Amino acid sequence: MSKIERAVSLFNDGFACSQAILATYGEDYGLDRQTAFRLGEGFAGGMGGLELTCGAVIGAFMVIGLKHGRTLASDRRAKVKTAKLVREFVKRFEARHETTVCSSLLLRDRAASRKRWFSFRGSRSAGVCPKVVETAAEIIEEIL
Repeated sequence: MSKIERAVSLFNDGFACSQAILATYGEDYGLDRQTAFRLGEGFAGGMGGLELTCGAVIGAFMVIGLKHGRTLASDRRAKVKTAKLVREFVKRFEARHETTVCSSLLLRDRAASRKRWFSFRGSRSAGVCPKVVETAAEIIEEIL
């Protein structure tokens, strides 16, 4: 199973989009799976169910930070590289989905607009959410 398929599978198994991305790629950069699930939880449903920035996008940002983020305040090169990759990720994601905002992604999908995704209430969108997890994983594969 490819990492892209693994991320989608984790989402389909009941994990949030943020958790699926972070758990799939975090291990490559020293983050254990259990910690990735815990860390990603608060970003589910567009940041705590607020439907703001898509959790798959935030998960990808965290993966970029795990690989390229600075560990010294003076490491300007790592800071610049991380910011550049985050912007590149957003550019590619928006080219495919027009937005990184959870509520807008859900509204663009007819099935999702009828059955909103709220992690706290246990309902999940069968439409757009697996697609954005797949997109986020594909872009991570391309830019890292």
